[in-house]
Amino acid sequence: MAKERDDDIRIEHFDHAAGGWTSLREVAHALGEAHIPVRGTRVLLKQNKPDGFACVSCSWAKPAHPHPAEFCEHGAKATAWELTTARCTPEFFAQHTLAELEGWSDHDLEFQGRLTAPMRWDRATDKYVEASWEEAFADIGARLKAIAPRAAVFYTSGRASLETSYLYQLMARLHGTNNLPDSSNMCHESTSVGLPKSIGVPVGTVRLEDFEHCDAIFVIGHNVGTNSPRMLHSLEDARKRGVPLITFNPLREPGLVRFANPQNPLELFTTRDVEVSTQYHQIRAGGDLGVLTGLCKALVEMDDEARVLGRPGPLAHAFIAEHTQGYAPFAEHLRQVPWSEIERASGLGRVAIESAARVLGGAKRLIGIYGMGLTQHREGVLNVQMVANLLLLGGHFGRVGAGILPVRGHSNVQGQRTVGVTEKPELAPLDRLKSLYGFEPPREKGLTTVETCEGVIAGSVEAIVSLGGNLLRAVPDTLRVEPAWRRLPLTVQILTKLNRSAVVHGETAWLLPCLGRIEIDRQGGVAQAVSMEDSTGAMHGSRGQVEPASPNLRSEPAIVAGIARALLPPNPRVPWDEWVADYAKVRAEIAKAFPEIFHDFEARMWQPGGFHRPSPPRELEWKTETGKANFIVAPSLQEDDDMRFAGPDVLRLTTLRSFDQFNTTIYGDHDTFRGINGTRRVLMMNEADIARLGLHDGAMVRASTAADDFPRAVDALRVVPYEIPAGCVAGYFPELNPLVPLWHRAKGSKVPGYKSIPVRIQAM
Repeated sequence: MAKERDDDIRIEHFDHAAGGWTSLREVAHALGEAHIPVRGTRVLLKQNKPDGFACVSCSWAKPAHPHPAEFCEHGAKATAWELTTARCTPEFFAQHTLAELEGWSDHDLEFQGRLTAPMRWDRATDKYVEASWEEAFADIGARLKAIAPRAAVFYTSGRASLETSYLYQLMARLHGTNNLPDSSNMCHESTSVGLPKSIGVPVGTVRLEDFEHCDAIFVIGHNVGTNSPRMLHSLEDARKRGVPLITFNPLREPGLVRFANPQNPLELFTTRDVEVSTQYHQIRAGGDLGVLTGLCKALVEMDDEARVLGRPGPLAHAFIAEHTQGYAPFAEHLRQVPWSEIERASGLGRVAIESAARVLGGAKRLIGIYGMGLTQHREGVLNVQMVANLLLLGGHFGRVGAGILPVRGHSNVQGQRTVGVTEKPELAPLDRLKSLYGFEPPREKGLTTVETCEGVIAGSVEAIVSLGGNLLRAVPDTLRVEPAWRRLPLTVQILTKLNRSAVVHGETAWLLPCLGRIEIDRQGGVAQAVSMEDSTGAMHGSRGQVEPASPNLRSEPAIVAGIARALLPPNPRVPWDEWVADYAKVRAEIAKAFPEIFHDFEARMWQPGGFHRPSPPRELEWKTETGKANFIVAPSLQEDDDMRFAGPDVLRLTTLRSFDQFNTTIYGDHDTFRGINGTRRVLMMNEADIARLGLHDGAMVRASTAADDFPRAVDALRVVPYEIPAGCVAGYFPELNPLVPLWHRAKGSKVPGYKSIPVRIQAM
C-alpha cells in the first residue's frame, strides 16, 4: 500500500488558533473522503443530541442544551469513518494473504471500510474465508470450553454500550473467570486506584454545569485540542467570564493557547479568537510530581506567612479540619522539601510555580483537569493523588463550580467499568450476580491488560476474545508481545473494521463484524437503543440513525449472546434470546445489579444532559477507610525508580496522539496543529538537544530504550525541532510502543508508562 515519500513530507510552523476554519476544513475533508458529504452532514446534526446518538469517539459530556452542531472535527472523522461507503468484503480477503496485510499501515487497513461477514483464518491459504454465524459461535464456544477459564481473556475497548458490557462481563463470570481487562487498564486505571484512597470514589466529581460557576481552572497532562475538542466550548465560555486558566504540559499545544470557535461567526470570519491559557508552563516529561508538590508547598508557605501576619490565607482550614485526614504530616513534608529539588524535578523555576499558586490560592471554586499525561507514568497513582491534595487544600469539593476532572478517552470506557467490566472482583457486585443468576461467581483476581500480555508471553493465556479495539497495536513492548500473540490457540476479534489485531492472529482466528453505534439496530424488526456514560458520570441514551453497512452484520449484544449460548450450559435465569430481542430487559437487569446508580433506568436514560451516578464527594461524604478525604504524601519527587538509567545521552520520551488520530485509529498523516504532515515517524526534539547530540533538522535516527538491556528500538525516525523542554523528546503512539517495556508501568495501577520513557537517540 501507500509508502511514505520524502516529497510528501512537509514540516511547518502552526501559529493559528485551534478550531476556526481549520476545524471546518477537516470536517469537510473527512466527509468527502468517506463519500458521504450530504448524508454525513445530516447525521452529524444528530450527534450528541438528546434523542440522537452518542459520538463513537471521545467521552466528553453531552449538554442538556446542545449547540446546533454538537460535534468536533474528531467526532466528525469518527462518524465519517464508520459511515464510509467502502466495504471490506470476503472478496477483498480472497485477494490478500494476512502475511501481505501485515505490511499495510494502520490507516490503510481501516481505510478498506466496513467488514461485512464473519471470517475464519484458513491456515492452508493464509487468508480469511467466509463462514456462517452458527459455525463461528459453535467453534469459538467449543474451543473456549476446551481450555481452563483462567486461561481465557475477555478484553473490552471503550466503545461497547452499557448493555453490551453488562452481558459481556456476565458471560465471562458465568464461564468462571474475572479476566476482564479493558482499555482503562492502559489509560485511567491510575485514577481508579488513586482517587478512592484520596476522596473515596474512582471517578471525577465535576459536572458540565460546574464550568458556569468556577472561578479558576488548571489543566495538567491533557491536550484538549486533540483529545477532547468539545471541551473547548466550556473553557471558552469560562475564559470570556474572566476565569483564569493555568496549563502545565511539556509541549506547547495550540488547542491550549488560542481557540476560534467555528460556530461563532465573529471568530470564524475575523481574526478574533480566545486566549485559552492565562499561564502556560512547560514542565519536563515526568515532572508532574515536582510541579504539583511545588504548588502545594507554595500554598502552605503562603498560608503560613498569612497566619503570622494575622491575615486570611489560601487554605480552607475549616474544611480541612472537618473533612480531611493527614494534613499536618503532609504540610510538614512540604515545608521540608527544598525548592531546588522541586525546580530540578519539575523543570520550572520557583517564581513560575509561585505565580501559578497565587492564582489557584485565590480561587473559591477551582476545577482541576487532567488526562493520560498524568496517569501513564510509573508514579501515575501518586500524580492523581497530588491533584486531589491540591484541591483539598482549598476545600474545592462539595461546592458547585469546583472539583476534580479526569478526562476519559473512548466514549464509554468509564461506563463499561460501572456495569462490571473489571478484573477486580471486589469492584463487581458478585453477591448480587449470584442471587440474580443462581451461580457461584469466581472470586480470584483477574488479569489486567499488561498482565494479559505477560500471560501471552509466558503461555498461560490461551485465548483472547476482544470486544472492539485494537489491543495488539495498543499494548507496550510490541517486539516481545507480537511473536507470542501468534502462538495463542485462539483469537477472536469483534470489530467494525480491519486492524492490526485482526491480521496478526492466533493459531485459530475469527473475525466477527458488528453493527456500529450509528446504525439502526433492529431486533425482531424493532429498533433498539443503547446507553453510555460520559466523562462526568452522566448516562445517556443513543439511537442509531442509518441502515447497517451489511445485512449480515449482528449487533454487539447479539454476538456476545451467540458466543455465550455456545459456551455456557443453559440457565433459565439467563435468557440470552429475550435480552437480545429487547435491550430494555438488559437495562432492567443492570438496574437490579446496580440499583444505587441505575434505578428507574428506562425512564431516565433520555433525560436531556443525562442522569448522573451518585457522587458522594459532591455532598461532602467520603467513602474511604478513614471516613474522610485523605492527604497523601509523595515520598519522592523522582518520577520513577528507573532514573538510574539517566545520563547525558538519555532523553525522556513522551508519546502523543496526532491531530489526525483517535487512539489507534489513524485517519491520516497530517498533524495540523503541530505542523507535521506526510509522516508519523518523527521525534520532536529541543534544538539544544539536537545540537548537543550532533544531529540536525530532518536527520534520520534510531530511538532505543535505555531502561533495560533488552534490544528495543524503532528505526527511521525523522528529527523535528520543536518547542519542548531540553532533555525531553516526543513521538507518536502507537508507532513508538515497542520502546515501552511491560515492566515500565505505574505502581499500583499497572498502567503502561507511555509518557516518560528513558531513550537514547542515535543517527542512522
